[in-house]
Amino acid sequence: MYNNPYLRQYNNMNQQTMYDQIDNQIHQLQQMRDQIKANTMQQPAINQTFQLAPNNHNGIRFVNTIEDVSKEQIFIDTPFFSKDMSVVWIKNTKGEIKTYELNEIVPKDNKDFEIEYLKSQIEELKGMIKNDANVTNVDTKQNATNTTEYDEPVRETTESTKSTSVQKISGSKKK
Repeated sequence: MYNNPYLRQYNNMNQQTMYDQIDNQIHQLQQMRDQIKANTMQQPAINQTFQLAPNNHNGIRFVNTIEDVSKEQIFIDTPFFSKDMSVVWIKNTKGEIKTYELNEIVPKDNKDFEIEYLKSQIEELKGMIKNDANVTNVDTKQNATNTTEYDEPVRETTESTKSTSVQKISGSKKK
């Protein structure tokens, strides 16, 4: 252990020199720490992201007017819906915009069809009642709206001196 060359160096060195070397190392480490702090404070971390692909809005984008549609930049054919879902604009990659009107389709069952049929029959009966009410008033001349029902052929009388009776002409009898 006493033959160790490193240990002999320390033993030969003066204690003051050792303190000076340790102080120098501490000072160097503090300078390094201050430089690291200064570098991190001067250069903030850059967290900027670039969006190169279109936003994924699940295929639906909502706008107020067609002007909003024309302002949007797109990369694929994209549908734009009005807030109340009554109009859809489809913009293609060339910038052309097509406008469509949307109407809700309500599925109907047998009861709905029967209700519509009965309503149409009621309206038809109301129309017939109105026509009958107008025909019963004899004093006023009325034009019928349904001409196929009231059409009668127009005939003219012809006078002839010939007899209108039909005679039976007998043919030859075979014996």
